[in-house]
Amino acid sequence: MDRLDNTVRPYAWGSTTAIPKLLGVEPTGEPQAEMWMGAHPGAPSRTGRGTLVEVIEAAPERELGAAAVAKFGPHLPFLLKILAAGAPLSLQVHPNLEQAKEGYADEEARGIPVDAGHRNYKDANHKPELICALTEFDGLCGFRDPLRTADLLDGLGVDSLKPYVDLLHAHPEEAALREVLTAILSADPDEMAHTVAEAAAACSRLGGEYAPYADIAHHYPGDPGVIAAMLLNHVRLQPGEALFLGAGIPHAYLDGLGVEIMANSDNVLRCGLTPKHVDVPELLRVVRFEAGDAGVLRPEAAPDGEEVYETPIDEFRLSRYVLPEGTTAHDLTGATPQILLCTAGAVRAGEHELTPGRSVFVPAGEKAEVSGAGTVFRATVVA
Repeated sequence: MDRLDNTVRPYAWGSTTAIPKLLGVEPTGEPQAEMWMGAHPGAPSRTGRGTLVEVIEAAPERELGAAAVAKFGPHLPFLLKILAAGAPLSLQVHPNLEQAKEGYADEEARGIPVDAGHRNYKDANHKPELICALTEFDGLCGFRDPLRTADLLDGLGVDSLKPYVDLLHAHPEEAALREVLTAILSADPDEMAHTVAEAAAACSRLGGEYAPYADIAHHYPGDPGVIAAMLLNHVRLQPGEALFLGAGIPHAYLDGLGVEIMANSDNVLRCGLTPKHVDVPELLRVVRFEAGDAGVLRPEAAPDGEEVYETPIDEFRLSRYVLPEGTTAHDLTGATPQILLCTAGAVRAGEHELTPGRSVFVPAGEKAEVSGAGTVFRATVVA
């Protein structure tokens, strides 16, 4: 197995302290948002044999296993991250596989450069993802019941929000949510900025369930995404709890440290809370206008102490081992590729000592035993 040397991405929304604290190093004063573990060409992990991209390209079946290559092609189909949000991320959705293929082919045919600011589809893949909290973790996930949202907006006492309140009482539910989101994102920018300012002041004054939206407005004053965010469920994960974000589910991470895993894609359609491009028609094509609760996941016990976060996705499978002092070694040898990540304590993976934030890549079929006292996350595929 290979010890991984991973890149930390300095996005503006990142925490300045969370990742350094996990790694046991001094903060630099700059935001450190995501540490990437995998073979994404944008920031591949490095090994003693070269980058993980180079290692896999040299011998795909040896590294990934014949079954994974047959199912996903000669590349690692997931990207594992440590994510540290110190400010809200953009409100966004991801396309399903068919939408991604169609969108990518269309933008390629129109000759839009892949790095253009107004490009929606960077690749032809979908981007389901799972976030598992390491600390208390705040986020927004999926549409709240429209009638509850109508009460929330009405409680602000902002006259310009009353048309949205009326729309949210309409039926059917899907049409009501679509109309309101369309109206928010299509409103006159100056009028919307005034509405957001009034709503933000009311949220600050009222506190309680309004407090998260006051904080969002503090970071993104005047942004229509502040009002769009109020259509969504606010959820606070406790350590070990997780959220699965499937295609078309609007979401945003607000604050906290977590382990994130996703299909290896960059496809994001934004609804707001960002200075980046917002393509309203394409967004409305992709969003699933379905209300429900956020669907908090808790790990399910599997043999040998493994705790699995069950999802309907084959490109990744995330689980963890919480190893108490004196635990016998666990044999994690499998027929698919793995990344093992320590998030607490000190564990041994093969010949490598892992402390929090350190990880290894285990080729398919390679002997993999873990022991020690700590927490290890295991990322692999279903092939």
